[in-house]
Amino acid sequence: MSDIFAGRCGKRWSVLALMFWLGAIAGAACAAPIEVTDARGKLITLNAPAERIVALAPHLVENAYSAGAGGKLVAAVSYSDYPPAAQKLPEVGTYKTVSLESVLALKPDLVLAWSSGNGLTAANQLERLGITVYVDEPRTLDDIAREVRTIGLLAGTAQVANKTADAWLARLQKLREAHHSSKAVSVFYQVWNQPLQTLNGEHLVSDVIRLCGGRNAFADAVSLAPKINAESVLGRNPDVIVASGMGEERPEWLDEWKQYPALTAVANNHLFFVPPDIIQRHTLRILDGAELMCQRLDQARAQITVSEHP
Repeated sequence: MSDIFAGRCGKRWSVLALMFWLGAIAGAACAAPIEVTDARGKLITLNAPAERIVALAPHLVENAYSAGAGGKLVAAVSYSDYPPAAQKLPEVGTYKTVSLESVLALKPDLVLAWSSGNGLTAANQLERLGITVYVDEPRTLDDIAREVRTIGLLAGTAQVANKTADAWLARLQKLREAHHSSKAVSVFYQVWNQPLQTLNGEHLVSDVIRLCGGRNAFADAVSLAPKINAESVLGRNPDVIVASGMGEERPEWLDEWKQYPALTAVANNHLFFVPPDIIQRHTLRILDGAELMCQRLDQARAQITVSEHP
């Protein structure tokens, strides 16, 4: 009798296990696809979270790590040097020139591309070859947090991505509250000296300047990164000049402005430097650059106020 009972019980549990297993399969089969809209306004669809990701810009690599998806990256482009683990990724070219053959050989289920860096040619070519491509173009600080969340969604790491983005947005809000009523100062942001280049009001750096209570002296420029001349800078006479350069050291060419002592920024010694990696990369580290930018503008603002009210 006990053997029959045991047999019946064993059969009953087997049926229950089978029902559970079949239900799990049906649930997976009916799981909704992952859908996001990229910078092109294009709907990107994945039937399952991406497991093999290629990122075609250093900031996309960094944002993938921030989203908890760094372990799913199988390749990047040159200068993808942060976090340090990214330096071990195979390279498939530069952000300007991508090897389509190298990308295809890696068999990615998702490629992350940058519109104004890669251009859309590479994205279109990869899509014609059957690769899913998500194209980004962050122009505001809020866009960065949104991108981290999106990558987390595409990679199945949304829990990590959302937690990271929430903490970062809280830090951003504190900066906004600290500077929302600050007196405006005009800022010339210098990307390079030869050719002399700046950024217009649509660039992410302009959003950082606005965050700190500043006003981009070349916000009205037509192109995103226009080449200008010294005469145009003299004509707009900014209160502050902020240079970026190529590395962690203040570029020597910033002091070339001292040959124009009538320039307000020169007269007040408001020639500042912010390392490009923390101000020009579209990543969460931009708030490190923003804090430094705000400090510099606060310093200039205080001196301007004192000179107006001796």
